[in-house]
Amino acid sequence: MNQRENQVYTMGIDIGGTKIDSALIDSSGNILASHYKLIDDDKSPPKVILDLIESINACQQMSGVKVSAIGLAVAGQIDRVEGVVRYSPNLPAWQNVPLRRELENIFNIPVTVNNDVRTITWGEWKYGAGQGINDLVCLFVGTGIGGGVVSNGKLLEGCTNTAGELGHITVVAGGRKCSCPNEGCLEAYAGGWAIAERARDAVRANPEAGKTILSIAGNIEKITSITVSQAYRKADPLAQRLVKDTARYLAAGIVSIVNAFNPCLIIIGGGVIQGLPELVDLARSKIMSQALQTPRENLRITLPALGNKAGVIGAAALARDLIK
Repeated sequence: MNQRENQVYTMGIDIGGTKIDSALIDSSGNILASHYKLIDDDKSPPKVILDLIESINACQQMSGVKVSAIGLAVAGQIDRVEGVVRYSPNLPAWQNVPLRRELENIFNIPVTVNNDVRTITWGEWKYGAGQGINDLVCLFVGTGIGGGVVSNGKLLEGCTNTAGELGHITVVAGGRKCSCPNEGCLEAYAGGWAIAERARDAVRANPEAGKTILSIAGNIEKITSITVSQAYRKADPLAQRLVKDTARYLAAGIVSIVNAFNPCLIIIGGGVIQGLPELVDLARSKIMSQALQTPRENLRITLPALGNKAGVIGAAALARDLIK
């Protein structure tokens, strides 16, 4: 018990569109207690903040220790200095929500709010696949695509704390409409929603070739990236083409990242990669042949080490920096 008494514990919370994943972490990145809660249809700030309070209290009660600081990871545009969620695609009602102030008033301890993928990047750098590497990039391919960059041992933030929006690198000028104001973004071709959209277009254009995908989904509107991965496992030719095309777009984006940031390591994760890990190997050969020679010489590409806990571990690690 003496060892615990001398420890400082922080809380990491990953707020998604459907869940709140929380964990209480020690100074070595070990999880002492965790709590998982689904968010119901009411995603308003007051309701979600009540859920956050419940999660924090539950972890403290389970562990029997007191939290010294709280870190939150939220997808979207975050004012890190003020701790305000300016916009989150997963929480449409959240516009300029002063999340840090709300929780600091309740718990009277320091709170930090950060973008989810940059938080994941921090977690992988401090405790995961990126330990000891001071120049790395994390690219997480889920419904959308986000990223984080560690350069010379510092997490890049940018002028307005949006550095690392790697999913919005243009890979096809004038291409498919993205969820952002641009066209032809990496996310518009390799994000989960875009894979589904491209698959629906392909099935509409050639119903005969799309029979397997359609039979799995039930109807065209229900085709998702998961449908494509399931058809790929059945060696369906259309699904195989869609996956190879996705790898090609993914490689095109990563080549630009390699040339721009010269990382020693790229960590590629996210739900799409979990469902289609083959994408990494399919993209790897193109990256290694198409990137500039010097940046690729010492480049390694790997999967995350912390799995789906990278967000909470990274958020708790960032919170630790608040403790004086």
